[in-house]
Amino acid sequence: MSEPSPVEKIKAASRGLRGTLAESLADRTSGGLADDDAQLLRLHGSYQQDDRDSREQRRLQKQEPLWRFMVRLRVPGGVCTPAQWLAIDSIARRYAGASLRLTTRQTFQFHGVAKDDLKTTMGALNAALVDTIATCGDVNRNVIASSNPVESPAHAAAGEWARRLSEHLLPKTRAYHEIWLDGAKLAGSPEAEPVYGPTYLPRKFKAAIAVPPSNDVDVFAHDLGFIAIVEAGQLTGFNLTVGGGLGATHGDASTHPRLADVAGFLPPEALLAVAEAVVTAQRDFGDRSNRKHARLKYTIEDRGLPWFVAEIERRSGVTLGQARPFAFTSNGDRFGWQQGYDGRWSRTLRIPAGRIADRFDQPWLSGLREIARVHQGDYRLTANQNVTIAGVAAEARAALDDLIARYRLDAAERGTPLRRDALACVALPTCPLAMAEAERYLPQLLGRVESLLEAHGLEGAPLSLRITGCPNGCARPYLAEIGLIGKAPGRYNLHLGGDARGQRLNVLYRENADEPQILGELDALFLAYAAERHADERFGDFLWRSGRIGPAPPGAAATPA
Repeated sequence: MSEPSPVEKIKAASRGLRGTLAESLADRTSGGLADDDAQLLRLHGSYQQDDRDSREQRRLQKQEPLWRFMVRLRVPGGVCTPAQWLAIDSIARRYAGASLRLTTRQTFQFHGVAKDDLKTTMGALNAALVDTIATCGDVNRNVIASSNPVESPAHAAAGEWARRLSEHLLPKTRAYHEIWLDGAKLAGSPEAEPVYGPTYLPRKFKAAIAVPPSNDVDVFAHDLGFIAIVEAGQLTGFNLTVGGGLGATHGDASTHPRLADVAGFLPPEALLAVAEAVVTAQRDFGDRSNRKHARLKYTIEDRGLPWFVAEIERRSGVTLGQARPFAFTSNGDRFGWQQGYDGRWSRTLRIPAGRIADRFDQPWLSGLREIARVHQGDYRLTANQNVTIAGVAAEARAALDDLIARYRLDAAERGTPLRRDALACVALPTCPLAMAEAERYLPQLLGRVESLLEAHGLEGAPLSLRITGCPNGCARPYLAEIGLIGKAPGRYNLHLGGDARGQRLNVLYRENADEPQILGELDALFLAYAAERHADERFGDFLWRSGRIGPAPPGAAATPA
C-alpha cells in the first residue's frame, strides 16, 4: 500500500481536526500558525495567506510574511437574510478591509483578517447564524444550487435540497465549537465521523444542484451533481452526475479538467442516501498518497463508471434508473427584475469579480447595506459572482430601484455582454497559489478585448471570458469560450472553445502567452468570426465548426441531452 501523503498524516493525528490550533492561535510570537495547524485550519473554513505585494520587502527586512487569513462562509444555495447580510457587512468593515467577495460557490469570503481577529470573526458569524465549517479542505464544501429558488416550485425544492445536503454532509466533530466558540473541551477519544471517517476525504469535494434550462451552477464541473427533472411543473427526481472537476497542474499531463458523467436517475427522496454513498466510496477508494490524483474524477477514470455506479447502488440501496432527457440553454445569470411563481420579484445585480467595496463612484458596500436595512425578502448569491435581491413585493420595487440607482449598483449591468458574464478568481496579492493576476487585471483585459470586438462589429455578441491566476480553476475557466489560466507574471495559457451551456471543455490554444500575443490571437479569430459565423452562432461553437481549434467533435454546436 502506498505511503499516505503528509496531509493525510496531519489529519490522522488531528484528534478530529483539533491539532494544536488553539495553541497556535494563542501564540503571540507570530502572526501565522504552525504548519500543521495551517493545514487543519482549512477544514474550519479559513486559509492562511500573506500579502504577496509586501513579501519581498519584508524578506529583505528579515521580517516574517504579513500573515493574514481568508475566511469563507457556509451559505447553502447562496441564501442569506438581510440580518445576516448586515452582520457580514459589519465584520467586513471591522476586520476585513471593508471589502466582501462573492465567490463562484455562492458564498462570501473575507480577506485580510489578522490572526488576533480570527476567533472574534468566527464568533460574530455564529451570532448571525452563519458558520464557516467545511467550506475549505478535504470535505464536501458549500453546496450550490440554481440561483433563484422562487423562480418555480422546482427551484424552491432545489434550494431546500442544497440546504439538507449541506447539513447531512457536515463533519460531526465538535472541534469547531471548542476552538472558535469556547465550547466544552473534548475528554477522551474524538467523535466518530460516520460519513468521513478519521481522515475525512482524500481531497476537496464539491456538489451542485441545477434546474434546467439554466446551468448557472456549471453542474458538470463538480464531483457530485443533481440535475432536476421537472415534468408537468413538478420535480420528479434528479439525474445524478459524478466525477467532474477542473483543477490541473501545469506541466503534469496526468492532471486535467474533466466533465462529470451522467450516471442515472433517482427520485428526490433518495438524494441524501445516494450523495452519502458517493462520498463514502470516494473516502474509501480515492488516492491518499498523491494529492494531485486524489479527486473523484481520477477514481472514476481509474476504476470505470460502471464499477462506480454499482458501488454507490450497493452502498445506498438505491437502484439508479435510466437518465431522463434534459436540456440546458445557458450558464450565465439574468439581470433586471424577474417575477417568481409566487408573484414576488427578484433583481440580480452584476458584481464584477464578486468584489463588493466602496470605491470611487461605486459605493456598493454601502448601497447593499442600505438595501439590507429595508429589504423584507432575502439575498441569493449566484455561482457567477453576482447577487440577487429576492422575495420583493411589487410595491417595494420602486424604493429598491431608488437605492440601486443612488449607489450605482446598476452600473455594471449596463456593460457589454462580455463584461456582464466575465469571471475572475482572487489571485494576487492574497492567494498563495497564484502565478499571475486575475481579479486586478480583469478590468484592463476586458477593456482591450472589448476594443477588438468593437473593431469587428461584435461588441453586442455574447461571449464568456474567465481568468484565473493558476490552473486550479476556481473561476471555472476551462468551460469558457475564452479562458486565461495564469502561468507566470503577465503570462497565461490561452484556452478556447467552451460553450454557453457548461457542457464542453475548451482546449489549449496558445501556451505561456503575454498580453500582446493573446490579443493578437483573439484579433485574428474575431476577424474570421465576424466574416464567417452563422446566425446566432456563439464564438466557441464557431471555433470548433470552422476547424480553428481542431476537428469539430460530434454535437459540438448542439446541446447534448
